[in-house]
Amino acid sequence: MSDIIVIGGGIAGVSAAAECARAGARVSVLESEPQIGYHATGRSAAIFIRNYGNATLRALNAVAEPIFEQPREISDKPILSPRGELMVASEEELPVLDAYLDGAVGVERLTGKEAAEIVPILRPERIAGALIERDARGIDVDLLLQGYARMLRGRGGQIVTGAQVQALRHEAGQWHVETAHGTFTAPTIVNAAGAWADEIAAMAGLPRFGLQPYRRSAAIIPAPEGQDTEHWPIFGSIAETWYAKPEAGKLMVSPADEDPVDPHDAWPEDMVLAEGLHRFEQAVTHEVTRLEHSWAGLRTFASDRTPVAGFDPRSTGFFWLAGQGGYGVQTAPALSQFSAALLTGGAPVLDAATRAALAPDRFC
Repeated sequence: MSDIIVIGGGIAGVSAAAECARAGARVSVLESEPQIGYHATGRSAAIFIRNYGNATLRALNAVAEPIFEQPREISDKPILSPRGELMVASEEELPVLDAYLDGAVGVERLTGKEAAEIVPILRPERIAGALIERDARGIDVDLLLQGYARMLRGRGGQIVTGAQVQALRHEAGQWHVETAHGTFTAPTIVNAAGAWADEIAAMAGLPRFGLQPYRRSAAIIPAPEGQDTEHWPIFGSIAETWYAKPEAGKLMVSPADEDPVDPHDAWPEDMVLAEGLHRFEQAVTHEVTRLEHSWAGLRTFASDRTPVAGFDPRSTGFFWLAGQGGYGVQTAPALSQFSAALLTGGAPVLDAATRAALAPDRFC
């Protein structure tokens, strides 16, 4: 028997479980797939960008940053690596650039010529303005995920894979979670099921919050001939119509698609990928002639684009940890500590405004 059952073995669920175990709780993580981090976590662009997201997400980023920089029990190796982020704007996209810069810290505005000096394949004549966040850094997602998993197990917690939830019921103060591996019981469950979070709520007899999964595709292409991409930043359109990231001597390019879909094991749509690669080609001097690999993942958002973290006021012992969208990896250190504090009676790690913005009762 556990004190807390976490449904979902992505970075959100595993990190929250590890922090709860560190606080002394007996925790079990149930993951439907054969391995943890199979869906959104394993398909992340893996970048920490301090100014990425709305005000609530930026507050989470601020709490997460020092944990990334000094991971301590999570990892004895660096989780972050130098990368940088360069965003470019056409004349029509300048208002989006200005909005991004509003309230941003550590960001420098550039001309098109200056942007092309950093990423030589960019077409400066197509760039009306640009910005660079030099302190944006790459995240070793597997190191982070496995570090939290190791921390969880080291504190007596367990991870059960292949344990898809088949039924949920609440009786006599206990949640009973039925899986192919048997029934697990605990007074508290954490719904960290990602794209399936609303499905889990429905199984528990709760109304859905309207969490919507969106498909995001990507492809690996050869690096432009004669170019050393290793020290390029991640770069893309400020309007999020495409972006590219150096990846092991090649380039990962995404059409930055956001097509609403039902929860599923995502795969890329050929036409969406082709259209996004065309937008990339219009912005650079490089022609895409070959794809080496392509894939897709799901990014799940609440209607206000802010994660949902906290106890559901309409039920007993049902905790939401969902709707992280494309920010799940970089906010995990903050959301896991915040969630663990709520679940185990610890001191809050976020200010009152941020706590209120995350609370599930905003939808009730």
